Amino acid sequence: MKIEEYLAQGGVLTSPENAPPRYRAELLRLMATFVDSELAAAAGFAEMINAGPGIPERIAAARIVMEKTAHAGRVLRVMGDFGANTDRYVGAHPWADRLERDADIGTTRRAGDMRLSVFNYPFSGWSDSVAMHLLMGLAAEEQIGEFSRVSYGPLAEVFREIAPVEAAHTASARKGMEHLAAAGLQASVDYWWPRVAASFGHDISSRAALLAALGLRHQTNAELRGCWERRAATALETLGLTAPQG
Repeated sequence: MKIEEYLAQGGVLTSPENAPPRYRAELLRLMATFVDSELAAAAGFAEMINAGPGIPERIAAARIVMEKTAHAGRVLRVMGDFGANTDRYVGAHPWADRLERDADIGTTRRAGDMRLSVFNYPFSGWSDSVAMHLLMGLAAEEQIGEFSRVSYGPLAEVFREIAPVEAAHTASARKGMEHLAAAGLQASVDYWWPRVAASFGHDISSRAALLAALGLRHQTNAELRGCWERRAATALETLGLTAPQG
C-alpha cells in the first residue's frame, strides 16, 4: 500500500523517514503555527505579569508564560526531527512585537512568522489580557483537540499531553474574570471575539481536502469555530457577559 493510501485510511506514521514530501511540508507548517503562536502568546503575557492586581494573579501569569514556552519547546523538538534548525528558531523573530490596537489584519500573517494573527494585537491592560486569555484559551482547546488526532504519532502524543495544561490556563482565566467587573470586560470581549474567531481560518480552504487525506485534519475550520462559539458564548453568559453577534 502506498503511504498516501495508508494515511487516507487512517494510518499513523511514527518516523520522519516514512513521510512523503508534501506530508512533511504540511506537518511542519502545522507545527510552526503552534510554536510561533505559543512563543508570541508567552511574550505577550510576560508583559502583563507585573500588571496583575495581586501576588496570586502574578504567579498564575508567570506559570502560564513558562508553560506556553515549554509547550513550544516540546513541539519544536519534533520539528527538529524533520530538519528544523532548533538552535536558531527561537531567536528568529521578535515575539513580543505587536501592531497598533486598531489594526485589522484578518487572518494575515507576517512573512516568515507563522503565529496566528490574533497574537499580533496588543493588550490594553490586565483585564483586557484576561478576557483575551479566556476566549483564546477556549479556541486553543478546540485546536489542540484536533491536533491530538494528527496522523504523526509522536506529535499527536505531545499534543495529548499538552492539552490538560492548556485547559488549566483557560480555567485560570475564567477564575480571573470572576473577580473583575463585568461592565469593564464587555468592551474587551467585543474587541477580541472577531480576532480569536479569525484564528480558525477561512471557512473555505483550498488545502482542506489534502489535509484530511493526509490525516492532519478531521474537522473543518467552520466546525471547529462553531464549537468554540458555542462554548465561549456559554462561558461568557455565566460571567454576565454577551457574545458579539455576527
